[in-house]
Amino acid sequence: MADLEAKYRPHLEALLEHGEELRGICVASRQKGLFKGGAVALGVGDRRLLVQPLDRRGDPDGDPGSIAPAEVASAKAGGAGGGWWSVPTGILDHAAVRLEIKKTDGEKLKLMMMRGEGKLLGGLGGGDAQRQGLEALAEWFSRVSPA
Repeated sequence: MADLEAKYRPHLEALLEHGEELRGICVASRQKGLFKGGAVALGVGDRRLLVQPLDRRGDPDGDPGSIAPAEVASAKAGGAGGGWWSVPTGILDHAAVRLEIKKTDGEKLKLMMMRGEGKLLGGLGGGDAQRQGLEALAEWFSRVSPA
């Protein structure tokens, strides 16, 4: 996988508002319904999360979405096999992470992410940039503290 920072930072930074900071980037697969979905790049900002759909080649495709802290009705995270804890702990304690976000408007995001660690599969999972992006995501949720 190409370096996430080099591939996605310029695009995600262009989506930021004046004074907003991009603290991390990670990629995830997004489930939409039973057999639909696709990849997304998550930009973890200091004020909101950016959700940029990606095409099959991994390039930005379509309109990005964003999630502000006030728009998070609930969130839960844990290992890909289940077992939910607090969102920050669930994100940081597993090699594969499942994150579910329910927004105040009723929209649900179901995301699966790899931590990007290990000699064999670390590079395929996004490497250090993915790991740092997940750490930024966990920190963002520790500040948001959804119900």
